Amino acid sequence: MATLDELLEDLVTANHVLAKLGIVDSFGHISIRHPERPDRFFLSCSRAPERVSRDDILEFNLECEVIDAKGKQLYTERPIHGAAYEARPDVKCVIHNHSPGVIPYGVTGHKMRPIMHMCATIGHDVPVWDQHKKFGDTDLLVRTMAQGRDLAKKLGKGGTCLMRGHGCVVAGPWMRRTVYTAIYLELNAKLQMQAEAMSRKRGEQGHRDHLAGQCRPRLGELVPHGRPDLPRGDVSPNRI
Repeated sequence: MATLDELLEDLVTANHVLAKLGIVDSFGHISIRHPERPDRFFLSCSRAPERVSRDDILEFNLECEVIDAKGKQLYTERPIHGAAYEARPDVKCVIHNHSPGVIPYGVTGHKMRPIMHMCATIGHDVPVWDQHKKFGDTDLLVRTMAQGRDLAKKLGKGGTCLMRGHGCVVAGPWMRRTVYTAIYLELNAKLQMQAEAMSRKRGEQGHRDHLAGQCRPRLGELVPHGRPDLPRGDVSPNRI
């Protein structure tokens, strides 16, 4: 089992991988649950993911209160993470991002579903959380625990949830699996958009549902290489 220091180094690496692949920009973030204190989690201070270093990683309780801020500025949307960990004891990693491919599926009512086997971990049903329904007109940021808990409720037992006009949240049982899912959620969005455009040109009504039905995920068949026993430090999609 990896030590805490090794996990935190992997968290730094995961920030860099997600930034390199364009899954997070200057505003996305990834956290991990404390392996020995399930009532706490680790998240960087407010910094662009590609610039995150080990010294930027801070510890928080599930109310998103920092244990020691070290004089650093904090991410505003910490409740996305704290509420997910609070609601889901099985979740060990949470990612929030604004990857561009997913945005249209959060605002058009167009359902996102996995269309290839490598994207199966996004789940057969990807729900959309609309903050306006409960909280009215806002800046769409998840600033409070009430908002975070409402988002976690919409996430349910799944691994992904789109956020209307904002981005998405990805949650998983370990970090590499969660990074993998975030990468392939974005890829699925692009591929599905291309497939649907081709279907419309060919006049194949209902082709979207046919494609979506090909990749319904089944337990034990998600990410053939998604083992937690892979060598640490490699969170690239080819090794997750």
